[in-house]
Amino acid sequence: MFPEPALKRTVAFVDGQNLFYAVRNAFGHTYPNYDVSALAAAVCRRQNWHLTQVRFYTGIPDVADDAKWNHFWTAKLAQMGRQGVYVFSRALRYRNQTVQLPNGQTHTFLVGQEKGVDVRLALDILSLAYQKAYDVALIFSQDQDLSEVADEIRRVGAQQIRWLKAACAFPYSPASQNRRGINGTDWIKIDRATYDACLDPRDYRPKQKTP
Repeated sequence: MFPEPALKRTVAFVDGQNLFYAVRNAFGHTYPNYDVSALAAAVCRRQNWHLTQVRFYTGIPDVADDAKWNHFWTAKLAQMGRQGVYVFSRALRYRNQTVQLPNGQTHTFLVGQEKGVDVRLALDILSLAYQKAYDVALIFSQDQDLSEVADEIRRVGAQQIRWLKAACAFPYSPASQNRRGINGTDWIKIDRATYDACLDPRDYRPKQKTP
């Protein structure tokens, strides 16, 4: 075991969609109202870690497919950039999905899916580890696919002969359906009081036109 550094440099990696769905399930918020800079800072303060960077990853719909949410994410990501957050976004890709209805009929609808966002997130976590850019990778996601990244982080630490940690922060309440962090990481549960203290006061949804 390598000695822990007195100052633990921390980079926060935020999977925007994964965080939102976890927040909705745990706390009932109906749109992505988080301030990721404030939330990452709050988690780091509790752990006595030194936050050096926040990185945010998400898919966004094309304006032709969903003008409302394209407007929301374009404005929100621009504000994050002004706050110094590194932002990575990709357009959602759509495919037809068919479901069986209770009456025996089928219904087909378009579903937007993120492509390449999780890969970019994983690559950046490992790339910055190899660059010795952090001591703690603070991951805001519960995607178990990232457990392999956590294993690789430990190998990087061993190769570089230094203390290196992967931590997973996620919303948690009695209503949470998923109560597990990423395997192979330290789990940090975010309660409602902590989350609600880190809301973005801006609402980027288009204003409704009055008649």
